[in-house]
Amino acid sequence: MQVSVETTSSIERRMTIGVPSQEIDKAVAERLQQTARTVRLNGFRPGKVPMSVVKRRFGDSVRQEVVGEVMRDSYVKALDDQKISPAGWPRFEPKVMEEGKDLEFIAIFEVMPEIEVGGLDKIAIEKPVSEVADKDIDTMIDNLRRQQATFKSVKRKSKKKDVVNIDFKGYVDGEAFSGGEATGHQLTLGSDSMIPGFEDGIVGAKAGDELEIEVTFPEEYHNEELAGKPAKFEIKVNDVQEPVLPELDKAFFEKFGLAAEDEESFRVEVKKNMERELKQAVSTKVKNDVVAGLLEQNDIQVPQGLVDQEIDRLRQDAVQRFGGQMDFNQLPKEIFQDQAARRVKTGLLFQELVRKNELKADPAKVEEKIQEIASTYETPDEVVTYYGVPENKAQIESVVIEDAIVDFVLQQAKVKEKKMKYEDAVKAAQAQQD
Repeated sequence: MQVSVETTSSIERRMTIGVPSQEIDKAVAERLQQTARTVRLNGFRPGKVPMSVVKRRFGDSVRQEVVGEVMRDSYVKALDDQKISPAGWPRFEPKVMEEGKDLEFIAIFEVMPEIEVGGLDKIAIEKPVSEVADKDIDTMIDNLRRQQATFKSVKRKSKKKDVVNIDFKGYVDGEAFSGGEATGHQLTLGSDSMIPGFEDGIVGAKAGDELEIEVTFPEEYHNEELAGKPAKFEIKVNDVQEPVLPELDKAFFEKFGLAAEDEESFRVEVKKNMERELKQAVSTKVKNDVVAGLLEQNDIQVPQGLVDQEIDRLRQDAVQRFGGQMDFNQLPKEIFQDQAARRVKTGLLFQELVRKNELKADPAKVEEKIQEIASTYETPDEVVTYYGVPENKAQIESVVIEDAIVDFVLQQAKVKEKKMKYEDAVKAAQAQQD
């Protein structure tokens, strides 16, 4: 077998492989002999079909089958001989396939990129510094109460946080536009669910009022035909309802799974949850900044085969979010290309940082992470037991290793702390995920 390898890019290889015709002919002859012993043809007894008939009837298909197997086996052996580790399966391109001639074909495949992670000292990280203040707890409890609120109609003027029932019709350049009309629409004032200025224009109106407001669609509005254009809306207020907030009692506390006896103990539990959320938000933002910095400083080419595998995982995840009611192949691969490539690049950079710097999952930190997760459940002992199983613990170990990678980068990066309010710190992490 003759083998030559051509490097066509940093990760692509073209391997030309030649196999002597005698090897192919021998394998074909053996396969035809096996076929002759088992084939059944009209007019011939089993095992008595002349070889000339077998070859005429099955020769082409047997040869094609044999050539396919030889190509695969030769490719695998050539990889071993050349000490090459491919990233995914190859694409075969036959060059010489004629009977009686040496088989020659090309295997085109990708290899893992050679990575040298650098530029860590050029990565800029903005780390939020925040704490949960009493007013943050007040706001959170108010939000929780409003989630459980009931509503009653009022005759007074509307104000923010009221719910209004309205009919409206919108006009642009004097013409009604598609999607700009609704009847019996329920709107919470101050929710910012409508375009800027719309809800503010209704504040102060009472049930039965009819009004006109003028607003301007945002420049980045999803409908390009309306983006940036001024509009007029005719609005009729059918009803104004104010929220009636529930009492802070034991029944209310239990709705959120908190074993609190009074408002003071409830505030303590709410603060604990908020502190966990804040810690996670800061960690998420810093990690996202680290990943962005690594990718900016290390532009690596990744095998499309690995990207395709990640695309399939993303499509499967999307199908699950849609309730599993569709075939993931219905989702175009292109819409996941960038996200998948980013994930693969990040994974390869992380792997190289782990390998070169011998980063490991500290057992103490693994245990600490398990206890932290368990503390959020009603039965923490069951959670601890679950993560005591090696394959389940591996999930936590991978998280701890990622934390170790982030800490390693932070030690060399330019880290600037920025004081933030609780709400702003949480929103900063959420904004990166949107």
